[in-house]
Amino acid sequence: MTAAHTVGRWLIDRAARSPERIAVDDRGLTVDYRTLADRAAALASRLREAGYGPGDRVATVSASSADHVVLFFGCALAGVAFVPLSWRLTSTELAALLVRTRPAIVAADDEHSTLVAEAMTATAWDGAPPPVAMLGSAGIEARVPDVGRDAAPRAVRDDDALLIVYTSGSEAEPKAAVLTHEGCFWNNLALAGALPVHEDDVVLAMLPQFHVAAWNVQPLLAWWRGATVVLESTFQPSRVLRLIAERGVTCMMGVPTQYRLLADDPGWADADVSSLRLAVVGGATADPEVLAAWAERGVTLSAGYGLTEAGPNVLCLPAGEADLHPGAVGRPYPHVEVRLVDPGTGIALEGAATGELQVRGPSVFAGYLDDPDATARAFDCGWLRTGDLAARDAAGVYRVVDRLKDIYISGGENVAPAEVERALERHPLVGAAAVVGVPDPVWGERGVAFVEPRAGALVSADELLAHARTRLAGFKVPVRIVLVDELPRTGSQKVRRVVLRDRAARIVEEVSRERG
Repeated sequence: MTAAHTVGRWLIDRAARSPERIAVDDRGLTVDYRTLADRAAALASRLREAGYGPGDRVATVSASSADHVVLFFGCALAGVAFVPLSWRLTSTELAALLVRTRPAIVAADDEHSTLVAEAMTATAWDGAPPPVAMLGSAGIEARVPDVGRDAAPRAVRDDDALLIVYTSGSEAEPKAAVLTHEGCFWNNLALAGALPVHEDDVVLAMLPQFHVAAWNVQPLLAWWRGATVVLESTFQPSRVLRLIAERGVTCMMGVPTQYRLLADDPGWADADVSSLRLAVVGGATADPEVLAAWAERGVTLSAGYGLTEAGPNVLCLPAGEADLHPGAVGRPYPHVEVRLVDPGTGIALEGAATGELQVRGPSVFAGYLDDPDATARAFDCGWLRTGDLAARDAAGVYRVVDRLKDIYISGGENVAPAEVERALERHPLVGAAAVVGVPDPVWGERGVAFVEPRAGALVSADELLAHARTRLAGFKVPVRIVLVDELPRTGSQKVRRVVLRDRAARIVEEVSRERG
């Protein structure tokens, strides 16, 4: 049923070697490798007997759970693409993604069944709508919806779609990145070569499973190696700290916001995090204060950089090099090539340089689902355009400067919002900051900063402006600071800058009218 690199085979092979080891710890309910493999294989057989196979998609709306993992591996074994959709969406947003996905089946957990029902009724289907099935042993594992097809025509291949993950859509409409079995194999092989997970590890998975990193940054590698994955369906800092101690968590991956919230939790001082040997931070550059807080507890965070379209792993900085390269995200993973290109000329840059980061390698995605034009725009002569401006030093270590589209020009000078945000976030009362450029009749563009104070903190815009002036050149200081209760974020915790740009433009327009 499976070819050389197909991911479903990882589970079957591991179950043969380590049948009684715990594969999944789902809120205290454990599933061993034999049970997980048996359930997945049985589901795969039912899918194929019902006629589902390569070319079909199963869309899911589910919190992280053992049932969700069973469905993932069942789809992998059957050759069906697994499309996890965000349960944080509104029914209207979810309906739009369902139409674009064109799934053969929509699967939901009990918690999100109402959301799915509302989305299905809000959707204008071209033809009959797909059947909806519930997750679990009493749901799709017991009965696969019958659509009257013959048995699936062929076995799964390495180049078949395994995961289809919608990008966060922080700037525009989300796009569905197609990741193949082969691509995920190489992605995890690269991860194993740089930040290995071993059979005796306990991996805490605290990112939602509609995020690519919830599969391809530690969990899939853990199941390949025979480790235990502890699933956390909702991120609650106090609970996560207890889980680390109670389960003896050795590996975890999170975004900077999560590590900050854990360090800010009232129980942080007494929390036992001594079992951790590998804690990876990605999604953005972590603030030095966050890194220091964890280092004081004996945990040096390993920085990483990636993007959904790259599988996602691209760059990593081992924990031992963090002090040598502050703010850096490291060097390429094994089997991953990167280069810097001048954004203006498209010429590849050598040596120490700053330019657009581009990626090439076997883990790069196969393209955007049903969107050949967007796929073509994503590549430059075979290299994946990341859209990120990065700096490479003489030692070949990379640091992400900012998104190219986020850079704005003030008085003829380029301003990287990330630099301004880091300066603002060094204020002890600031939790997070986001800066966007807005048109200015004199300077061309000026920055507007949105600042989220720390919980319970009282700070004024004037105080933050004074703080910024001591750390930034005049042209980089925001023209206005707006205090907000919470920054708008995507499901993967990226700031939705398009929302902030619209708000900043309205603020500037209102100020201009008042002065005029």
